[in-house]
Amino acid sequence: MFPLYALIMAGGSGTRLWPLSRQNRPKQMLRLIGERSMFQLAVDRLLPVLPPERIVVVTTADLLDGLAAQMPELPRCNFLLEPEGRGTAPVIGLGALYVRHLAEGEATVACLTADHFIKDAATFRRVLLAAAQVAERGQIVTLGIRPSFASIGFGYIERGAALAPEGGFEVHSVKAFREKPDADTAAAFVADGAHSWNSGMFIWTTARVESEFARQLPDTMAKLRAIAGAFGAPAFAATMAQTWPTVERQAIDYGIMEGAADVAVIPVDVGWSDVGSWASLLDILEPDEAGNVILSGNHLTVDTSGTLVSSGKLVATIGLRDMVIVDTEDALLVCPRARSQDVKRIVEQLQQQKRGQYL
Repeated sequence: MFPLYALIMAGGSGTRLWPLSRQNRPKQMLRLIGERSMFQLAVDRLLPVLPPERIVVVTTADLLDGLAAQMPELPRCNFLLEPEGRGTAPVIGLGALYVRHLAEGEATVACLTADHFIKDAATFRRVLLAAAQVAERGQIVTLGIRPSFASIGFGYIERGAALAPEGGFEVHSVKAFREKPDADTAAAFVADGAHSWNSGMFIWTTARVESEFARQLPDTMAKLRAIAGAFGAPAFAATMAQTWPTVERQAIDYGIMEGAADVAVIPVDVGWSDVGSWASLLDILEPDEAGNVILSGNHLTVDTSGTLVSSGKLVATIGLRDMVIVDTEDALLVCPRARSQDVKRIVEQLQQQKRGQYL
């Protein structure tokens, strides 16, 4: 039986929760749900089944100190730094090689994210251990989220034949990974009962990671092996700085999963959310009797409902329905709840106008 490691991807900039989330303090570092940051919650839910030594974090140099301070129990050597973003495929590929280096042999690695929310942590831990058992048979295992509505914001996984159950959970072969659909297709996916949301969580052995990358992304794997050859050596930083920027930018779904054979999915309902917009927090956090969510600050209302407020000052609203109000020291966001996905368009404008002080 291989030791189980978690590989937490924690390098994103979290632009969809602007203006609270910034490049130097992205979503995973924020306390959005309770008194713990998203990163702390991600580690907390693993600690009952994994010692800190088996939790590896991939992030960037500018976030390292902040993340390490939030979880001082994690060994500093368990933080792997990427000089720049190259997509989830290279991160997972190199992270798996680093896990094998730390384990001094083959291991099973659960590829997770630092900025997702999981309400039912106990069930998540049970399914994670079950997935690790399936992965030891040589399969790639993904966790498919039972859809609660016809989302057009997530990719979908089409389930195939039922396989042997594991740990009390259904296991199916994956028939296909489906890209983010239009509204009609999403409704059909939910109605047929054969599709799950793609959570982006994958569990596989380090050997399967390496063989799959070598088959589908051979140039990438050659460069990752070159970097891995310097793990623990004085030349590592220079090797990483020289080689990593030449690695092809690629998402794990497109680069590996869509072309992989022998992939299994375990459909689960663990209260998962990618916290991908301000509107999603209205679905996660406990509202008041009018359906309003006060993330921070004071809020006085007259005839206001379904509205999220985050501010360091008193905010008074009159006659508002389904709005988002996020106030920071240097920026204020006001938008309809249904348009909160468009925050990324504001961020794009700031980038185009080179107004980096607001990013």
